[in-house]
Amino acid sequence: MNSSIASLIARITAAALFVPAGISKISGYTGTAGYMDSQGVPGMLLPLVILVEVVGGIALLAGFQTRLMAWALAGFTLVAAILFHRNLGDQIQAIMFFKNIAIAGGLVALSALGGGEYSVDGRKA
Repeated sequence: MNSSIASLIARITAAALFVPAGISKISGYTGTAGYMDSQGVPGMLLPLVILVEVVGGIALLAGFQTRLMAWALAGFTLVAAILFHRNLGDQIQAIMFFKNIAIAGGLVALSALGGGEYSVDGRKA
């Protein structure tokens, strides 16, 4: 498999995680904001969270500013792991924490790979 195909697959699968997550936060806005508040994170930050997930996911899908978007989403995912899944004594929270760590690792790898030939970035090159 060439790197352009690998990048395309990585971008599609990452977008499949972030875009629906952001959209679901819109339909469940009040509940999500309340959950954020309960975890010590101001619910007023929810519009920023939605923006990062939806716009960042779509940008990754299109391969627009792939390296930058991958780094931004990796950082976002690590912060989410620390803020929302820090209770490693709870098996579910530990799984969610390490899932986020793995996602961030995949995004870092994607940042090294770049958008590839089948991307907005590739068309500009």
